[in-house]
Amino acid sequence: MTKVISLSNAAYDEIKSLKEGDDSFSDVVLRLAGSARKKPLIEFFGTWPGTREEAEKIKKELARERKTFKTREVTF
Repeated sequence: MTKVISLSNAAYDEIKSLKEGDDSFSDVVLRLAGSARKKPLIEFFGTWPGTREEAEKIKKELARERKTFKTREVTF
């Protein structure tokens, strides 16, 4: 199954620059996603360099953004 996604020009250029040989864009995304999953979450514990207030501000902003996020289905 194929899905259509939107990327900014900067994101497209970045993924394109990571292609190796005959890689497809899917190959690059899968490689990146796989390497991101290899780190256990516990490795990130305590790495937030900001303040608790900054973290709360970000948490609230993320919650607000999630409420406004809309998905769309593309049919061919």
